[in-house]
Amino acid sequence: MTGKTVLITGATSGIGAHTARLLLDRGHRVAVTGRDETKLKTFLDQTGHPDRLLGIVADAADWPATQAAVTRTVDHFGALHGAVANAGFIPADHPRTIADGDPELWAPMVLTNVLGPALLANAALPHLEATSGRLVLIGSVAGLKNSPANLYSATKWAVTGMAENLRMYATGRGVGVTLVNPGMTDTAFWQGGVPPFAMSPEPVAEAICFALGQPGGADLNTLTIRPIGQPV
Repeated sequence: MTGKTVLITGATSGIGAHTARLLLDRGHRVAVTGRDETKLKTFLDQTGHPDRLLGIVADAADWPATQAAVTRTVDHFGALHGAVANAGFIPADHPRTIADGDPELWAPMVLTNVLGPALLANAALPHLEATSGRLVLIGSVAGLKNSPANLYSATKWAVTGMAENLRMYATGRGVGVTLVNPGMTDTAFWQGGVPPFAMSPEPVAEAICFALGQPGGADLNTLTIRPIGQPV
């Protein structure tokens, strides 16, 4: 994997930001999206590499914005070799359940977590086919293990299914598809209640880069990475 272009959605913090920095450190070109223009500008200023880093204000759940982000990335860097559906959302009332949570808060999560990866796939696959590239979907251990009435978990189960049906489609077109399932990771996702054994985002970023770096003809489909100490 030398001098490739990768687009990462929702990459101004957490796993996405660490992945972007790791790719830049290894000489690649990276486009990142974020909904908050101020946060995006701060990330760009702190990260450096202005010649190889492109920031785009976009909501991963918005089709015109996603389509425009892919188009702008290809126009700016000349090609697209990898796309990472990283943007994720959890409602403010987490960990309340489907039974006692606030339905008014659910739609943004479902749209970002489920519709978002599908929109990115639709926009990116023609360009990935041209480069024999790879689509990476960020799932979760919550998409492998159920918990009671957990709508967030259900959205990640949807991503698990989407990764496999996209793989079935993309493999005949020379495009690899990888599902990366992080366990408990120390990011803003936890809204201040980070479990004591949560891992840093760096190992997850390494796993994403490992998937993106697979040689042509090899399709690495699923990576699950948990911190030591997470029993589920």
